[in-house]
Amino acid sequence: MRKIAVFTGNRAEYGLQYPILKAIQAHPALKYFLLVSGAHLDKDFGKTLAEIQNDGFEIAREIKIEMSQDSLFSTAQAIGSGVINISKVLDELKPDVLVVYADRFEGFAAVIAGTQMGIPTVHIEGGDITEGGALDDSVRHAMTKLAHLHFTTNEDAARRIRTMGEEPWRVFNVGFPAIDLIAAGNYASKAELEKRYGIDFGKPVILFTQHSVATECDDAMVQLKPSLEVLEILAKEGCQIIATYPNNDAGGKRIIDALNAWSLKKIKGVQVFSSLGRYNYHGILYHCGLGGGLGVCVGNSSSGIKETPALGCPAVNIGSRQQGRLRATNVLDAGYVHEEIKMAIRKALFDEDFRTHCKKCENPYGVGDAGKKIAETLAMIELGSELIKKKMTI
Repeated sequence: MRKIAVFTGNRAEYGLQYPILKAIQAHPALKYFLLVSGAHLDKDFGKTLAEIQNDGFEIAREIKIEMSQDSLFSTAQAIGSGVINISKVLDELKPDVLVVYADRFEGFAAVIAGTQMGIPTVHIEGGDITEGGALDDSVRHAMTKLAHLHFTTNEDAARRIRTMGEEPWRVFNVGFPAIDLIAAGNYASKAELEKRYGIDFGKPVILFTQHSVATECDDAMVQLKPSLEVLEILAKEGCQIIATYPNNDAGGKRIIDALNAWSLKKIKGVQVFSSLGRYNYHGILYHCGLGGGLGVCVGNSSSGIKETPALGCPAVNIGSRQQGRLRATNVLDAGYVHEEIKMAIRKALFDEDFRTHCKKCENPYGVGDAGKKIAETLAMIELGSELIKKKMTI
C-alpha cells in the first residue's frame, strides 16, 4: 500500500480535505497518515483537533508550528519553524507521497519540506487567483512551482498552471472537494441546528466570518468595524447572527479580541463561536439557501465564494481579500463601507428575485467527485524519478 501523508494546518483547509481523506481511506491501494498542525493545535483559534478526532480519522502526528505574535514577522518565523518540524516527521514516516492543500503559510512550509526531501508532493487548489493582499497568490503559485502533481478546482486554474510552465501530464482538473460533501448531503439537519444553536430558519440568518488581510493586518480593526456595526443594527431588527473566528493569519488575534468584546455586549440574536465545524457550517448554508430558509453568508472567507453556490445560498463578500477569485452570480460585493455592507445584506436577504436566482445559479467548481479522482490518481501515478524531475515547458 502506498503511504500518503496528508498535511492540514487549519479548520477550513481540513473541511476541504475531508472527502480526500475519506477516498484515500477507502482505497485498497492507499494508506493515509494525517499530519495535523497550525491552528488545529492552538486554543486561541478553537483548537479544532477534536473535530478531526470526532470524524474518526487517526492522527499520525501533531506538529507544532510556533506563531508567538500577531504579525508578519511571526508568520515568517512560523514558516521556518514549520519546515524544521515537518521535515523531522517526514523523515520518520518516509511517505511515498505528501498531499498539501491551497495557499496558507503552514502548507507552504510543508511543501518546502517535502519537495526538498525528494518526496513526491501533491498540491491541491493551485492556479486560483486572489489579488486582495492576503499573500495567498504568491504563496499558492510558489507551492505550484515546487509541487510535482497539481489537482485544480476549475479549468481556468488548470490552464494557469500549464501557462506557468508545468507539464500538462502533471495537472488534473478534478473540481472542488467540498462539493463532494455537499452532493452527498453530508451536513447538519434543520432539527440539529435548531437544537444546537437555537436558529429559526423562518427568520433571517447571517453567517459571518471576516479574516484579516495579511498585508493590511494593522488595518484589521478598521476593516472589521463597519461589519460589526451593520450586524448589530440588523440583529436589533430581528436577524440572527452566527459569527465565527478568523484564521490564524497576522491580525487574526485582534479580530478574535474584537469578536469576544462584541459578544460580551449580549446583543439579542448574536452568537460568536471559535468554529462551527464543516458539518454544521454547511448545514446552515444549505438551510439558508436550497433548504428553504432565509439567510446569507457574509464576510471575506473563500467559502462564501466557493461553497455557497452549491448550496443555493446568497453571499456578501466584503473588502479585497477575495478579489479576482472565480465566482458564481450568487455573490454580492461590498467595500469596508457601512452603507454598502448593509444594502448588500438586505438585498441578499429580502430580494426574492435574487434569492431565486441564487438557487439556480451555475456552480463553476465541479459536481462532487474530486476525492475519488484524487485517490485514484495517487494510486495509479508512477512514482519514479520522472515525477521528481521538474521541467519548464516554456
